Amino acid sequence: MTLPKPNRALNWRVSAAALVAIATLSGCATNNPRDPLEPFNRTVFKFNDAIDQAALKPVATAYKKVVPSFMQTGVNNFFGNLSDVWTGANNLMQGKGEQGMSDWTRVALNSTFGIGGLFDIASEAGLKKHNEDFGQTLGYWGVPSGPYLMLPLLGPSTVRDTSGLPVDMAANGWSYVDPSSTRNIGTALRVIDGRANILDASNLMEEAALDRYEFIRDGFLQRRQGQVFDGESSRKALKASRDEPADAKSIRAAYADDDAAPAAPAAPAAPAAPAATATAPAPTPAVAPAVSSETPSK
Repeated sequence: MTLPKPNRALNWRVSAAALVAIATLSGCATNNPRDPLEPFNRTVFKFNDAIDQAALKPVATAYKKVVPSFMQTGVNNFFGNLSDVWTGANNLMQGKGEQGMSDWTRVALNSTFGIGGLFDIASEAGLKKHNEDFGQTLGYWGVPSGPYLMLPLLGPSTVRDTSGLPVDMAANGWSYVDPSSTRNIGTALRVIDGRANILDASNLMEEAALDRYEFIRDGFLQRRQGQVFDGESSRKALKASRDEPADAKSIRAAYADDDAAPAAPAAPAAPAAPAATATAPAPTPAVAPAVSSETPSK
């Protein structure tokens, strides 16, 4: 019995987007150490935002209004259950044996008693959900994040995380689903559901009149930093956010990941967060300055 072939077309598009972004390293330098490719990245951000405003956001808005909340939860749980398999593998590669086995126990419980992952029985049983990918594993191994990158269609990334995308795609169980029509429909549903989950946060960010590019960039870098270091750096950065504008705090709380504390301010009038000792895709944001080298905490 052989497994269906992975979605090579999607893997190729991910790799191509990564190569296009990295190829601009020498031609888009700015004085921002976190974002030396800012001119290129802002151009890609405008392109992505135009597509989002014209297509993805309206569809996600309709999805959130029409689809019952319990069905939306089921979609989120189903794909979250699939991601737990690779999350567990990454935790093991990072030497976190207890977390890795917990992730795989989650998969076993949710795939059986949770009816294929539609219900998150494991969380109710006290097994915490983790979020790991190969980019985080590379960071844990000490690979620097490199420059910030805004990838066409795929959104915020870094050179390190972009280099890990092909591995993540190859390890994604959904890439092996056959027929391709089922795989493509499921992928579209996952993207729409993910966008619907951050509608309120993105609307609040737009109303706050922030520099959205800067806010998303800083938010992403801080979030990734917190993920690589299991939230330790994020908690330190949080100490500097007490004077953060109320609107920015509300937005950041809405974007915050379960495993990362809210990020330091990125709004123009907010005080800058102190440089962290390290740097760190959901359709999405929350964050602070990244640095060029990382030494993971034990």
